Amino acid sequence: MRELSIIEEIRGELKRRSEPLFKEQSQQFFKEQVKMFGVRTPAVKEIAKDAFQKIRRMKKREIFALCGALLRSGQGEEVTIALDWAWRLRTHYDARDIEVFENWLKRYVSNWAACDDLCTHPLGEILVQCSGEVARVRGWARSENRWVKRGAAVALIPGLRKGKFLTELFAVCDELMQDEDDLVRKGYGWALKEAGNANLKEVFQYVVRNKKKMSRVALRYAIEKMPHELRRNAMEK
Repeated sequence: MRELSIIEEIRGELKRRSEPLFKEQSQQFFKEQVKMFGVRTPAVKEIAKDAFQKIRRMKKREIFALCGALLRSGQGEEVTIALDWAWRLRTHYDARDIEVFENWLKRYVSNWAACDDLCTHPLGEILVQCSGEVARVRGWARSENRWVKRGAAVALIPGLRKGKFLTELFAVCDELMQDEDDLVRKGYGWALKEAGNANLKEVFQYVVRNKKKMSRVALRYAIEKMPHELRRNAMEK
């Protein structure tokens, strides 16, 4: 089948361009063991771009099926290629695609890099385009899956950068406030930081109101870009 041959071509090229030392060095950015070939990001993006030219006339559903096959492998570079392809189709998204991307988050994401790539690109973009669906992130915040919980906050970032979704962010943060997972804490802290660029007053007030419940790492992330005086006030006991 053509689809299988494309994936095999990609895997062959990734193996050819892998660097054992780079693979070893890359592992240090993850606490968990991550599957990867050891290919540098610019090379992965080049492979993704070249391969996409061979499939760009396929139907969106067919391309998403290929993305799913790459995601199922769990290989970091294949995940990057899958999400690159999905992002290239963003002008063709419709409301049904949110189910596809949510499924990817729940089934295939296994590290922070994949979570953030999916959530700040395809999943975050579909929430902006179909903002009536954004309330579903509150359910993600109650998941047992650490990446789904992190994604509940991070997927709001594209909208937060446009001044949207502040109510949803605060609701998600309320759910995650007592979470003990450091990567979940950093995720909602990051989202608060991004929200502060467009809604500084509201985010500052939220942080001050909740600083006794918020973890220090989340607090530091949230106030990182605030003016010095606000940061000082937020850090006061």
